[in-house]
Amino acid sequence: MLSSHQPSLKPRIHGLRSTVPIASPLAFRRRIRATQKPNLPKPVVRAVIGEDRDVGISASPSTDVDGLVSIVPLNTQSEVQLRAVITVRRKMKEKLLEKVEEEWEGFMTGIGRGILVQIVSEDVDPETKSGKRTEESPVRGWLQKPSNQPHVVEYAVDFNVSSGFGRPGAVLITNLHHKEFYLMEIVVHGFIDGPVFFPANSWIHSHNDNPKSRIIFNNHAYLSSQTPEGLRDLREEELVELRGDGKGERKRFERIYDYAPYNDLGNPDKDEDLARPVLAGEERPYPRRCRTGRPPTQTDSSSETRIEKPHPVYVPRDENFEELKQAEFSASALRALLHNLVPSLIAALSHTDGQFTCFSEIDKLYNDGVDLKLREDSFFGDLLVTKLFKKLNSMSSQMMKYNIPSIISRDRFAWLRDNEFSRQALAGVNPVNIERLKEFPITSKLDPEIYGPPESAITREVLENQLNGMTIEQAIEEKRLFILDYHDMLLPFIKKMKSLKDKKAYASRTIFFFDKNEILRPLVIELSLPPTTSSPEKKYIYTHGHDATTHWTWRMAKAHVCVNDTGVHQLVNHWLRTHACMEPYIIATHRQLSALHPIYKLLHPHMRYTMEINAVARQSLINGGGIIESCFSPGKYSLEISSAAYKSSWRTHLNHAASGW
Repeated sequence: MLSSHQPSLKPRIHGLRSTVPIASPLAFRRRIRATQKPNLPKPVVRAVIGEDRDVGISASPSTDVDGLVSIVPLNTQSEVQLRAVITVRRKMKEKLLEKVEEEWEGFMTGIGRGILVQIVSEDVDPETKSGKRTEESPVRGWLQKPSNQPHVVEYAVDFNVSSGFGRPGAVLITNLHHKEFYLMEIVVHGFIDGPVFFPANSWIHSHNDNPKSRIIFNNHAYLSSQTPEGLRDLREEELVELRGDGKGERKRFERIYDYAPYNDLGNPDKDEDLARPVLAGEERPYPRRCRTGRPPTQTDSSSETRIEKPHPVYVPRDENFEELKQAEFSASALRALLHNLVPSLIAALSHTDGQFTCFSEIDKLYNDGVDLKLREDSFFGDLLVTKLFKKLNSMSSQMMKYNIPSIISRDRFAWLRDNEFSRQALAGVNPVNIERLKEFPITSKLDPEIYGPPESAITREVLENQLNGMTIEQAIEEKRLFILDYHDMLLPFIKKMKSLKDKKAYASRTIFFFDKNEILRPLVIELSLPPTTSSPEKKYIYTHGHDATTHWTWRMAKAHVCVNDTGVHQLVNHWLRTHACMEPYIIATHRQLSALHPIYKLLHPHMRYTMEINAVARQSLINGGGIIESCFSPGKYSLEISSAAYKSSWRTHLNHAASGW
C-alpha cells in the first residue's frame, strides 16, 4: 500500500464518464516502483483478454473513504479489483410523490439494496462452458453528480477478479426496486489500455415485473461468427427474449418485437360507420406493425380492440419517447389539435355548414387566428364547455394562428398561378411523383373490362398545340415533357370517394413542358371518372384558356390535381413509404440482429422513435374517423388507397444473408 508520507497518486473520479488515468506500461512500472518497499516483488500487470491483442489489467485500485481510487501493486496476488461506474438518469419533471420515491430508491441503492451487477467475460469458463462471471455484487454509495447535470447520478460497484478474467463483454443488471429506471451507460475501470464502455440508453425493468436480469453488451461490434465464445449464449438469450412467444397481451415494461396486421384502425364496437377492413393478405396487402396482443372486438373477431387516448399503445419499452422528445412531440400535438380539432368543433357547433364562402375567410386563419367564441343561442351552451372554450380562447394568439406560408406572404394569390403550380410539383410537399414522359400515347394499366379503354384522352393534337411548334417526339427526345400521373392509383376508388358526403373527386393526369426559357409549365390536365353504362368514357381535358370560363375551369382542374397530389403525399409517400414500410424492418432488426451486430449499431439511431410515432398515428391520425380521414378527400377509404399503392408499386427483393450474420 502507499505509505502515508508518499505523495498521493489517487486520481479523482469526475464527470459523467469517470475514468482512471491510464499511463503507458513503462510509466506504470516506474510509478509502482516509486511506491514499493525494497523487499516487495514486482506486480503482475498483464493478462490476455482479447482475440487479437493482449490488454493489461492494471494494478489493483483501492477506494478510501473519500471515494478516491488509488493505484496499488498487485504483488503476487492472483486477484485484481475492477470498478464499474453506473450512470442513471432521473426524470426531469416529477410530482412530489415521485420525488419522495426517487429519494427512497436512491437511499436503497446507496446501501446496496437497489441494483445488483454481474460482469461477464468474453473468455469461457472451462467448468461452466460459458463466459466467466464475477459474483453478483450490489451497488453501494454514490458519486457526486456534476453540477451541470442535475438529473444524472452515478453509482459504483467494485469487483475482485482473477488476473486471467479477460475483457468484460457483458454486464447483467438486476433492478430490485419496485419501478424501472433509465440506465445511460456502464463504464468498467481497471485496465491499462483504458476503461470498457457499455452503452445502454435503456429502461431497466423491475424484478417484480420480470425476474430475469437485463443484458448490456460492451461497445464492440461482432458478426455472429466472430462473437467471443463467452458471449454466444448471452447473444442468443437476448434475441429469444426480444422475440417473445407471440402469446398474450403485451405489458408496458416488455421489450418484445413481434408482428401483427393493421387490424386496429377501426372501432366497430363504437359505431358501425367506424368499421375498417383488415390490411393484410392478397386483396389488401400491407406492411406489418408491432403486435400488441389486445383481444378482438365484440363486433368483428378479425379486428383488434382499440386503445384510446390518453392511454398509450404498446411498443417495446425502449421505443417510447424520452422525456425531451415527448415534450417536443406534445407541443406539436397541441398545435395540431388546435388547428384540426378546434375548427371541427366550431363547424359542428355552428348553424352554418362550416364551408369557406370566400378567400377572406381563409385569410383570417392567418391574420386573426381561430375564433372560438360561441353564439348565445348555441345548442352547446353547457357551462363547463363554455369555460373550456374561453380558456382556449385566452391562450397565446400564436397557438391559435396558422403560420403564413412564405410564398403567400409575398403574393396572396401566387397559388393560383401556373408557375407556382409547377414549382410545387418539384419543391412542394410532394416532389417525388413527377417523372419524365418517355412514351406516347399515354395508356392505363387498369383492366379495360372494368375501367374502359386504356388510352388517355390527351391526344397528339391537344398536346402539340401547346408545344410551340415542337412535335411530341422531339419534346420526348429532348427530355422536355413530364407527367404527374394519379390515374391508375385513384380511379378504382373514385366511385367510393364520391359516395361520401360533400365529396367530388377525379383521377388526374398532368403534362408539364420544360420550355427553352427553362421554365416548367403545365400544359394539359386530364380528369377522369369511372365509366358507366350510359357513358363508357368519362375523361375530360383542360388547358390554359384566356376567356373567363376556360380560365376558371383550368384553375378548378389544377385544384383537383393539388388535392390528389396532397393526398398521395400523405397516404403513400409519407405514411406508407416513410413510416409503415419501415416498421417491419425495425422489428426484424431487433429479432434477428444482436445489439453486438455492426449493422444493428449502424441502424439503431435511425430506427428509434419510429414505432412510437406509428403507434400514435394508429391512435389518432390514420384511424377510422381520425385526422387523415377528416382532412383528405379519400375519407374513410384513405388506408385502402394506401394499401392499393403498396400492392401495385412496392417490391422487396430479399437475398439470403451471409452465414456470418
